[in-house]
Amino acid sequence: MSKMTRKTGLTAAATVTALSLALSACGGNDAKSDSASDKPVELIWYTIGTPQKDVDTVMAEVSKYTQEKINATIKMKMIDWGDYTQKMQVLVASGEPMDIMFTSAGGFDYVQNARKGAFLELDELLDKYGQGIKDTIDPGFLSGSKVDGHNYGIPANKELPQLEVWRFNQNLVDKYKLETTGVRTLDSLEPLLKTIKAQDPSITPFAMDKNYVPYVPYDYLVTNMPMAVKLDGTDLKVVDILETDEMKQALNTMHKYYQAGYVAPEAATTGSTQDLMTSGKWLLDRAQTQPLAETSWSASNGYPITSTPASDAVITNTSVQGSIMAISANSEHPDKAMEFLNLLNTDPVLRNMVDSGIEGTHYEKIDDTHMKNLDASQNYNMPSYSLGNNMLLYLNENDPDDKWEQFKKFNAEGKPSPILGFNFDSTKVSTEMTAIQNVKEQFWASLMTGTVDPATYLPKAIEQFKSAGLDKVIAEAQTQLDAWVAANKA
Repeated sequence: MSKMTRKTGLTAAATVTALSLALSACGGNDAKSDSASDKPVELIWYTIGTPQKDVDTVMAEVSKYTQEKINATIKMKMIDWGDYTQKMQVLVASGEPMDIMFTSAGGFDYVQNARKGAFLELDELLDKYGQGIKDTIDPGFLSGSKVDGHNYGIPANKELPQLEVWRFNQNLVDKYKLETTGVRTLDSLEPLLKTIKAQDPSITPFAMDKNYVPYVPYDYLVTNMPMAVKLDGTDLKVVDILETDEMKQALNTMHKYYQAGYVAPEAATTGSTQDLMTSGKWLLDRAQTQPLAETSWSASNGYPITSTPASDAVITNTSVQGSIMAISANSEHPDKAMEFLNLLNTDPVLRNMVDSGIEGTHYEKIDDTHMKNLDASQNYNMPSYSLGNNMLLYLNENDPDDKWEQFKKFNAEGKPSPILGFNFDSTKVSTEMTAIQNVKEQFWASLMTGTVDPATYLPKAIEQFKSAGLDKVIAEAQTQLDAWVAANKA
């Protein structure tokens, strides 16, 4: 996930990713905290993101509101993007007091830490104090974020499916009169790439970095590890993605593109394409999208960017688990924490205050649904996607009135992966997983970007993955998947 903030727009779905959480307070209807005369409970909320100058000021206002609503106050502690996972591991292991924490598939790993016991199982709390959450957010988020049959966190209500798109530098499309409407498959890109290479050798036709992986219609059990299940759902068989016909064909095409000069020579070692984006010297790349993404991309880069689908919209564990708030297993106030999360996902006043700060100081309302940031907003610039139910947020100045309706439509059109909700447990094959990762670092990026000839290197990679124990890992994954399927049918 990108680090886009409220001030620049919502996070685009590709990417996957950096994330952010906010501190929260929750109240309960239990006897010990029902009385307004009781001392307010302080909820400690750890979240990801660059620490903001005005966070304590805003949380003081948030606390006035939550104390009135649920007799709880909020203390938010922000940890910067690159430090979050490591610092949270230390804090949780040391028993540091906390009630709510941000977690995700890519930041302080949600599934792994749920299984380690870092998070409280929320099933009963959801039923007792979280009915508003269950009634409000897309049910796909709650079903898809279960770990071994239980909920351990509340996902942010935002874009739900993953939809891959080809993105185009529209300036070059217009200049060279290129036709993009019929583009869908990897092979269908060739006429565009060939034309731009011939017309302007200074342009990189196909922009990518070392994280690029050709799209094939499979859902990976572990992100970009070789094992996956085909999305058609007819046969839930775990396979080595490198041995599938679809990936073999894609790698051959990528090598052909690389040899033709459509891919930058350094693609397999490049960490980012941001310099290309800034310069505008690229024709196309691939990304994950969401409603209004083209508007955001164009605004960020300063020139028009358009897109066309490269896949179906699929709801996967990765898309569901991109931004989650969990309650600490050591929380002294789990009931209040859930009450706060329920309020945050159902109350527009609270949700917008946490997101945008104090009205009249950090932002001002333009009308009932639109707002604009004031100068002081630079002191409270939060990552919107990580802070709860995005569908409650005020619209920015240039947002269309139907923005959230577009998101709801986008979410409704997503098709669940056949393994949505299945989370592979690698405990029994941890040694093999480490060895597989070492092989991946040796072969993966150069194969995926087309840098090396798959006729020579693909058999070597497959052999090395097998030597590292991939067949054993796949067998273990298949056993777990079969048991999961049987349990879901029961």
